[in-house]
This record gives sequence, C-alpha cells and structure tokens, in this order.
Amino acid sequence: MSRSERLLRLLQVLRTLPSPATAEQLARETQVSIRSIYRDIESLRAGGAEIAGERGYGYTLIEDGTLPPQTFDRIEIEALVLGLAEVRLMGDAALAKAATSVIAKVAASLASRGQQHLLHAVSQVHRLENRYAPLPGQHLKTMREACWEEVALNIRYKDQNGRESERQIWPLAIVYLDRMLVVLAWCCLRKEYRKFVVSRLLRVEATGESFRPRRSAMLRAYLKSLAMEKAAQ
Repeated sequence: MSRSERLLRLLQVLRTLPSPATAEQLARETQVSIRSIYRDIESLRAGGAEIAGERGYGYTLIEDGTLPPQTFDRIEIEALVLGLAEVRLMGDAALAKAATSVIAKVAASLASRGQQHLLHAVSQVHRLENRYAPLPGQHLKTMREACWEEVALNIRYKDQNGRESERQIWPLAIVYLDRMLVVLAWCCLRKEYRKFVVSRLLRVEATGESFRPRRSAMLRAYLKSLAMEKAAQ
C-alpha cells in the first residue's frame, strides 16, 4: 500500500469510527503500527485536515480538507439519509458497509449546518422483519464483480419446482424487488434473457470469459422487452 493510499484509508476510518478514535483503534482498522498512525495524523494535519486530539486521548476529524464542501439542501439530506438507511437494512453486508462509508464521506464534506441537518434528519427506516431472505454474501460478491467486469458465470440453479441445472450466464444486473432479489442475465444454455432468483443459486463461479462490451446494450434490450411484456398485460 502506498503512503497516499494509507493516508486516504486513515481519513476514511476517522470519518467512520465513533469519536474520539484511539491510535490503537486506528492502527487496527488500517493495519499499520501505532507509530505510523502518529506520523500519518501529523501528515494529514499538514495537508489541511483539522484533527482534534492527541496521543493517549484519541482523535476526532473536525474538518476534512480533502473533500470540497457540498451544498445539499435539507430535503436532499433527508433523501440521502433515508435511501442509505434503506440500503443498510437490505441484508447485503457489503452494501450496508458501503452505505455507512458513503454517509460518513457526505458528512465530512458538509458545512457545519449541513452536518447538523444530517445528524438530526427526521426521515428514519425501521423494519420489523427482513425484506429479503438471508443473502449468500459470496454469491452476491461474485455476481456483482462479474457484472462490473462483464465476465461470464457458471452457476448451479434450482428452479421453483426444485429441478437443478448447470448453466453459463452473462450477468447484466442485480435487481432488488419487493421481497426477492433477482439477477437479470443472458442464459447461454437457453439462448435467451432470463431472471434468476438469488436465493436459488446453489453455486456461482466466475469463468474469466469476457462478454465485454455487450452488457450495457444487452441490459437496455432486456429492460425494453420487460417493459413491452408489462404493457401487453
């Protein structure tokens, strides 16, 4: 890890951890020595970040000079808080962690008044039950990365009647429906677009076989066909 990457990582940890964060906590989260933390804190301060605290007491990021001030109005802040709170409750651990990181970055980029609006947002999300069944984290990670990289996947899938099959797919998008998570894909076995329910995926393996740059065009075509099917009903 380069020094600049290490400093950016430390900044993000300072944004995310409850304040004040001790050097021991920061060292553990960034996987460097406590001595390096002390040096990096001084480097960040020299670069414009206002960090309160000292050795033995912990550190608090007051103002982050690496992010330009944002000018969200109050309703936009409410929308951000509500949307990211919803993401945190989806049951996707990776997205939940990312949502927490995003809200920390947004908070760090707001002026003090905006930070107060974010802290005291009136829009909240509480659910008495999970919207989705427990999601297979590794399957989702593999599926998401395959969509990003436009790489074919080999899957073992169980349909609604319990029949299992092996097939190769080109994953196009992951869609969060009301109570179900599905993958929109081109099925190489059936030679047509298909929807696969994530909870029925028994195995997901990346092949390394690229179908780039077709994903965006294929996804548009699939969504258009779905819209036409809906209009015809």
